[in-house]
Amino acid sequence: MASLRQRTREPELEHDLGRDPMLGYEPRESHGSLRYLEHGIPTPLVRWHQHEEYELHLIVQTRGKLFVGDYIGHFEPGNLVLTGPRLPHNWISSDPPAEGVLLRDMVLQFTDAPLRRASAEIGELQGLLPLLERARHGIEFFGVSELAREALTRIKNSHGLARFGEFLMFVDRLASCTDYRLLSTVQMQSFDDDASLDQISGIVAFLTEHSAEQFTMAEVSARVNMSESQFSRYFRRATGNTFTDFVNHLRINRACQLLMETDRYVSNVCYDVGFNNVANFNRRFLQIKGMTPKDFRKQAEGRFK
Repeated sequence: MASLRQRTREPELEHDLGRDPMLGYEPRESHGSLRYLEHGIPTPLVRWHQHEEYELHLIVQTRGKLFVGDYIGHFEPGNLVLTGPRLPHNWISSDPPAEGVLLRDMVLQFTDAPLRRASAEIGELQGLLPLLERARHGIEFFGVSELAREALTRIKNSHGLARFGEFLMFVDRLASCTDYRLLSTVQMQSFDDDASLDQISGIVAFLTEHSAEQFTMAEVSARVNMSESQFSRYFRRATGNTFTDFVNHLRINRACQLLMETDRYVSNVCYDVGFNNVANFNRRFLQIKGMTPKDFRKQAEGRFK
């Protein structure tokens, strides 16, 4: 029987020690809670990796394939993506000139904890929290590439409080931007009150932890003392999905991870994530990801190149 993990395909975890200014990083002592980075290609920075910080990533030149978590798509100049902590990502250019490119990426990394602590004391900052939550799935923004380039340039050229002010104005614009898409297959809507948010977060946590198991909506609705009809309406409002679609998305997400990180046969992955038959698994996978599991695995190999 094949081992669940016969190869190591997990993203590299980026640490401060590897952030050499020779590669385009700002010196650690000068960046504070915001770190600006820019680089061209070729560079060792283009690799499948993750880090603890949020990252705003603007593509200036070239086209190619974008990999964020289990998302595979295309990018071109102006592509702007916000990724959350520990969300793997990579941009692979398909048309670089032979002489390379001096500036392909403008990047801003910032940490989570300072903003959340500050928002507890400064009410105006709480408007950023929904943006930070969405970033856990990766956000691609549209129609703001020029704004982003100008803002990132000002951040690059400023320091201290002036830099932080530029950052706040920029992320405030992104927080109010309505032309975006989440790059994951599971979307959650925001709630106006903490009790509702805690409740749906608990439900989603349970479904995520047990997604490979067999359960019914009746069993889950009973956990929160709702009838099936009440739960169905509540769940759709909270997540933007029906209960069945949401669970299928969770299972397909997990399948994508196994396809990317292991050598498990597609048929084994199907049962590993909670589907009862391969035909249904293949159909749902194609519906959600726009390609078959085999094609997804083949394309996902490109994130290392």
